[in-house]
This record gives sequence, structure tokens and C-alpha cells, in this order.
Amino acid sequence: MADQQQQNQINIELSEEMAEGVFANLAMIGHTNEEFVVDFIRVMPNMPKAKVKSRVILTPQHAKRLMRALVENVQRYEAQNGTIKDSNGSGNGGFPMNFNTPKAQA
Repeated sequence: MADQQQQNQINIELSEEMAEGVFANLAMIGHTNEEFVVDFIRVMPNMPKAKVKSRVILTPQHAKRLMRALVENVQRYEAQNGTIKDSNGSGNGGFPMNFNTPKAQA
């Protein structure tokens, strides 16, 4: 049994640069019959443009596993820390594109 567990383990390397991570506050998801494409985007307050900071391409099977893992982890988080409120406070999604900040003036 221990030998089988060792065979199923993967040695995953994480470089220092990758370990720092990239901040994203928006994700856009598209798909074809072969793949899911997830773009992680950073939107800045009062800026008309946003940059894709990372793109992840997944098979449909991996996308479904990711969805399940996210649901499970959000449920665990909420069990420990309480319900996560959506950024608009309504609890039903949405994204405040103005970040509730005053408009920039020149």
C-alpha cells in the first residue's frame, strides 16, 4: 500500500517568483469543446483598461475538478470564518466596476 502511495505522488516545484503570486480581481472564462480558458485580470479603479495577468487553459475534466475543489474550499472557509459577502454586498454576484471610488479628474 505504501509503495502504491509513493508511486502516485508528484514532486511539485514552486519557484520564488511563482510563489509570490499575481493579484487578480476578475476572472473571465471561455470554452470550446476541447478546453476551458480562464483569464485572470487585474482591474484598477477608474481605469478604462485592464490587463490579463495570467491565462490558464484546462481540459473540461480538469475544469470540473477545479470547480469542485473551489466549492469545497469555499465551504470550508465559510465554516471557519463565516459567509463570504460578494463585493456588492447583495450576496448574488455582480462586480462593481467603479470600485465605489470617486471618478478621477484632471
